[in-house]
Amino acid sequence: MAYTDDAVLAKLSALNETQESIVTVAQWVMFHRRHADRTGQLWLQRLKDSGSNKRLNLIYLANEVAQQSKARRKDDFLIAFSPVIAEATATAYKGATNEVQQKLRRVVEVWRTRQIFEPPIQEAIEARIDELDKSRSSTKKGGSIFSSNPNAIPSELAPLVAPQQTLSKLVLSTKTSLNAASQDYDKLTDPNTTVPSAPVHAARLNGLLKTLANAEGAVAESIKARSLLIEGLEKILETNRDGLKAEEKQLSDLTNRKTEIDNKKKDVEDSIMRGFASNSNPSTPAGPAEGSPGQHHSPVTPGAEPDRPEVEALTPPGYPQPPATEPVPEFDLSSSNGNNGASHIEQSPIPRAPSAGSDLLSSLSTSYVRPPSATGAGSAKKRKLNDDFPDLGGDDGLDADVAEMLRRDSGGNGF
Repeated sequence: MAYTDDAVLAKLSALNETQESIVTVAQWVMFHRRHADRTGQLWLQRLKDSGSNKRLNLIYLANEVAQQSKARRKDDFLIAFSPVIAEATATAYKGATNEVQQKLRRVVEVWRTRQIFEPPIQEAIEARIDELDKSRSSTKKGGSIFSSNPNAIPSELAPLVAPQQTLSKLVLSTKTSLNAASQDYDKLTDPNTTVPSAPVHAARLNGLLKTLANAEGAVAESIKARSLLIEGLEKILETNRDGLKAEEKQLSDLTNRKTEIDNKKKDVEDSIMRGFASNSNPSTPAGPAEGSPGQHHSPVTPGAEPDRPEVEALTPPGYPQPPATEPVPEFDLSSSNGNNGASHIEQSPIPRAPSAGSDLLSSLSTSYVRPPSATGAGSAKKRKLNDDFPDLGGDDGLDADVAEMLRRDSGGNGF
């Protein structure tokens, strides 16, 4: 089958996951290694348009072609795959199932172990995969969409992202073009190589010119991208330099102010100590020296404590006492039987000497004096009971002796 774009796409579409299919398509692709660059472009396009499982098969195909080229020391496809292999691997890895991702990681690990691609290409592949893993793990944590992303690029560095990405892609393609141009140039300019016929030699020289022109254009694009990146870096560098000068000036001002305040604090502390020393020494005049910071602030020393105030006794004013009255004699009925009606006057109680606490109690309380009217009424009532004993008349069942005693008692009182 002749090499055409349709033929390549047909071969890639017919590819399946069996080893026989992968090996067959790889042999056909390697047979047309002169079109390695075009094959690499069509392969990448087909990979982007395919599903997850189909992408894994296309990665297997690239792995087979790359390893066979490395074993046969044919660098055509290695050079063709180098600019696009990192992007293709990341495309196949993104959105794939965990099983497919593990298979892709095993393929990448084989490339590293056998050194299929150059170290910068291998590092770019692994970096793209690690970046996808980090983004997936941060999404699984369930962070808020409004929370700040710690891996987000600062706004000051945002203008540098696009130039850096462009430069990274151009570096890979430039390296590939330079390697191809250098190899063709060495072959045609080697003095040990026999010179072919003029038409063939002219065709080879014409091809070398195209290769050199491609490498020249790639290097020019890389220079342009790098210049843009350097320009952005210089702007950021200039901004940071201005900020650094301003911060250094602020630091110097703060240091001077701190030193000034520290000196003032020491002066105030010294004046306070001098004030205490002058008060403790009578021969030294009191007060700070004139012009010192503590001139208007004399130190406070504790004075002598005042005498304890006299405590006034809590004695309320006395109330007037009523005049003393003679005690009314009272008769005792129980004693009248044996003394022939002789009355016995009840003697007033003998006053007792006041106890130690009676003065205080008497000062805090008001003496209670029985009203004369109430006392007189009680005595009169008692006399009435004693004097006006009614005559029951007759015996009324009384004993003769008792009746005689009652009559005597009534006759003795004059009633």
